[in-house]
Amino acid sequence: MANTATRAPRRILHIDMDAFYASVEQRDRPELRGRPVAVGGSPESRGVVAAASYEARAFGVRSAIPMSQAVRLCPELTILSPDFSKYRAVSSQVFALYREVTPLVEPLSLDEAYLDVTENAWAEPLGMEVAKRLKTAIRDATQLTASAGVAPNKFLAKIASGWKKPDGLTVVAPERVESFLQQLPVDALWGVGPVTARRLRERGIQRLVDVRSATPDLLRSVVGSMADSLLKLAMGEDDRPVEPNRKPKSSSSEVTYTEDLTDPGMIRDEIAGMARDNALWLGRKGFVARTVVIKVRYADFSTITRSHSDRPTNDVEGIVRRAVTLIEKTEAGKRAVRLLGAGVSNLEPLEGGAEDGALELDLGSGP
Repeated sequence: MANTATRAPRRILHIDMDAFYASVEQRDRPELRGRPVAVGGSPESRGVVAAASYEARAFGVRSAIPMSQAVRLCPELTILSPDFSKYRAVSSQVFALYREVTPLVEPLSLDEAYLDVTENAWAEPLGMEVAKRLKTAIRDATQLTASAGVAPNKFLAKIASGWKKPDGLTVVAPERVESFLQQLPVDALWGVGPVTARRLRERGIQRLVDVRSATPDLLRSVVGSMADSLLKLAMGEDDRPVEPNRKPKSSSSEVTYTEDLTDPGMIRDEIAGMARDNALWLGRKGFVARTVVIKVRYADFSTITRSHSDRPTNDVEGIVRRAVTLIEKTEAGKRAVRLLGAGVSNLEPLEGGAEDGALELDLGSGP
């Protein structure tokens, strides 16, 4: 007789501290509460916003934008240099609370993590109740708020945590997965950045569920080898476990173009955009990289890679410059290009503060 038993849905939490750096500073400096605050580098030295308070966001200030732009958007902005030792100490408090509930805690950065609470120390049968209790514990221990998403998998939990920020709690029960998916834009998909989202929309794929009706060839023409995984996510399927000891080794992205690229300026812009995405990824994860890599596949399908290694960094513009320099040492533009890719490797955990002008963590970038 065939075994027809199915596994019960997992209960996955994604917990994200609200505007972490800025919130810590407002907590410790009462005079800044209720005021627009940005943590990051100096506007005079090409600094980048690492975190913005919700008061600053009302003016359009967001993490990862140049601090000079932030000041133009909000002339009353208070700019603070980051205090990484303080943020790490608060982060350690929060993660200790998580690990009292479950050993299955996967850190994503100082301010966010996945938790598998299918089984938990509180014997709570509902993930929603675990999330509520953890949010209360975080507030009591740190005087800070966190937003949480509860869902059957990591993909949905991460989206849900950003749904009602700040201090939000959104539950996507198994029976609500389809109705939740129907609400999402295509750039909610894991791995779909602004460039890829624009290309998908140009081909009529506006919503996440539109991916399901796209032909395999169309998807592959835009996202290459990611097509199968994106289709699974568009169905709400994500079997990735919560991995407490996962350590990334690299980050990369690539695009296969429906029409070969021949314009050197467009090729440089494409590589620069990919390199910028990878540099921001480093910041979100709290890593620096020694090596920048680019990949070029010409129209005849011959493929080359070029790399450059230097001291570890997550400086956004520095990584972009290195990637552009590498592409300029190829025949891209002189020869038609079918595929471009860029990435960073030889990663190391970030120690101490980021250089002025570097983005340490892209915190609080959700709704």
